[in-house]
Amino acid sequence: MKARLVFVVLLLAISSVFGVTSAQDGPSGELEIFSWWAGDEGPALEALIALYSEQFPNVEVINATVTGGSGVNARAVLKTRMLGGTPPASFQVHAGQELTGTWVVAGRMEPLNDLFEAEGWNEAFPAQLLEQISYEGNLYSVPVNIHRSNVMWFSPSKLEEWGIAAPATWDEFLAVCPAIQEQGVTPLVVGEAWTVNHLWESVALGVLGAEGWAGIWTGETAADGAEMTAVWDKFNEVLACTNVGADSAGLSWQQAIDKVIAGEAAFNIMGDWAAGYMVTTLGLEPGVGFGFAASPDTTGTFMWLSDSFGLPVGSPNPDATVAWLSVLGSVEGQNAFNPLKGSIPARIDAVSAAPDLYNAYLQAAAADWASNTLAGSLAHGVAANERFMGDFNQVMEIFLASRSSAAAGAAFKAVCATSGACGGM
Repeated sequence: MKARLVFVVLLLAISSVFGVTSAQDGPSGELEIFSWWAGDEGPALEALIALYSEQFPNVEVINATVTGGSGVNARAVLKTRMLGGTPPASFQVHAGQELTGTWVVAGRMEPLNDLFEAEGWNEAFPAQLLEQISYEGNLYSVPVNIHRSNVMWFSPSKLEEWGIAAPATWDEFLAVCPAIQEQGVTPLVVGEAWTVNHLWESVALGVLGAEGWAGIWTGETAADGAEMTAVWDKFNEVLACTNVGADSAGLSWQQAIDKVIAGEAAFNIMGDWAAGYMVTTLGLEPGVGFGFAASPDTTGTFMWLSDSFGLPVGSPNPDATVAWLSVLGSVEGQNAFNPLKGSIPARIDAVSAAPDLYNAYLQAAAADWASNTLAGSLAHGVAANERFMGDFNQVMEIFLASRSSAAAGAAFKAVCATSGACGGM
């Protein structure tokens, strides 16, 4: 595999120099792309596939999406295929521990050092992002974007109608919560289970700060200590201003956003794929049709995640896969994908190459990515391995049933121990 990958990389590098890849010399056969980008997120992936098909017309692309927010269903299917020895040609995976702590340490991914060197990507991607896709000196995936997790969404016209402002802190939110409820409006809408976990990480980041959040994963922030108790206590207060226990379980993240736009809810905490949905599907203008701010108590901190693709061991068509990765990492590929997805490019030079493609929200996100303190998302695979992420669902169930911060802390500590995700814990 190593020799073949080097050959393909050199072929792609030569082709890029001359600005053309002939159909005769390029890869052929089928390329199965496995992801969870369906429905409203589909157009961004389709733009990448169209660009790939234009450059490599002899490859038949199979768009194998598995629906389900945040990839919950897709990861379950992927696990079955990977362990069963039938991997797709390439699959979507979050940069960070979801990649390295799950598939790389298990020996299921091919290193991509030669591709990065041939394409000049070691300088094109930020150093902190390269660290998250590396393990023991090797690079294992190509990041296509950067998403922000800690964003509060709202309707500016509705806030004006209700006479309230977007809260900068959780205390401000809790203070205005009763006034919102008196108007028959849900103060903070959430959806199905994973969106509750998503809310939790923004609350935790606000309570702990970036350093305390990072300390969870190094063992410096005790899983059952006073700081984490404060997180669960604050989360409990926030939940009292949500629809948890009412209609949350039946709502997708898009439907939760719809409630904000319709004025049935005041706020939603969701990643900025929500911006892609509101712009691409709902046709709304950032700052006018929808507003945005860092989630309470997190101004100046960017909780990030990155979607990436790699080359699985046993990929059925490695030549076509490496060609796919070359498109993903290119300026052209990143600029075809991200404006539709509601994310910013992983490359540091892509926005400046085509600034008119990026709306007011994305320009603001790019500026914050460059200047804010960074914190890796738990809900989306950066901070902890897949074992922890799966078991954290039980921690949340324990808390929602008991509303006991002590019980949640004890369960959190146990999951840290069994998963090995919390440093020295």
